[in-house]
Amino acid sequence: MIDIFAKPLGVLLKFVYDALIGFGLDFKTLSAYSLAIIITTILFKFLLLPLTLKQMKSMKNMQEIQPKIQELNKKYKNDPQTLNQKTMELYKEHKVNPFGGCFPLLIQFPIIIAYFRVMQFPVPYVFSDQAVYDGILKSFLWIKDIGLAPSVMIDGVMNGVSIAGFNIPILAILAAITTYFQSKMMMAAQPAAADGQANSTQATMNIVMPIFILWMGSKYAAGLTLYWTVSNIFQIVQQYFTNRSIGKIKEELK
Repeated sequence: MIDIFAKPLGVLLKFVYDALIGFGLDFKTLSAYSLAIIITTILFKFLLLPLTLKQMKSMKNMQEIQPKIQELNKKYKNDPQTLNQKTMELYKEHKVNPFGGCFPLLIQFPIIIAYFRVMQFPVPYVFSDQAVYDGILKSFLWIKDIGLAPSVMIDGVMNGVSIAGFNIPILAILAAITTYFQSKMMMAAQPAAADGQANSTQATMNIVMPIFILWMGSKYAAGLTLYWTVSNIFQIVQQYFTNRSIGKIKEELK
């Protein structure tokens, strides 16, 4: 099933790559392939924008009725059955779907996995022949080959940055930092959970996920990390404007 999405995404990446080659934008320190990953990731995020906006709209609607939900929680804290009934009535009255923020994410998930697979296996999704892929430039600033992990040795030289023989996965660090800020911003946009344990779990995930991304970025192909970082930056900018809108709603509810 993933191939249903992966193949057209691979075609899109190849189209962008060929266009960059046609314009002569293939440099020794900044290859057309790395630029194609950046541009395709941005295009990919724009393609998913309607679903993302729908998810964010649902979060905003939930934020608007949050004070009323909290009132119901206090009023019927000893009567779970009535609380559920009144809460559902509130959702129906304000035309809010409590799962509205999940459905767009579930739809996006296989598409995101498909794009991740394209990044992981450029042959055969992007380049039909291994020899063609091996023959292109794959540099990105300080990284010599984004098809390889930053710790891999190329002609006796580390693929990424090394200090005193130790690999410094700069791109993986950037991916971890942007993951942290993106998670924090998304958490700020969500309605505050009444359950303290849920809040604690979210806070823990905001720490664990960036560490996991840092580890992944240091072990896997740098092209995957480049895609993840660019995607995070796009999401951070998008989330910033969404949070400003939600902030205005919170002020109006005070």
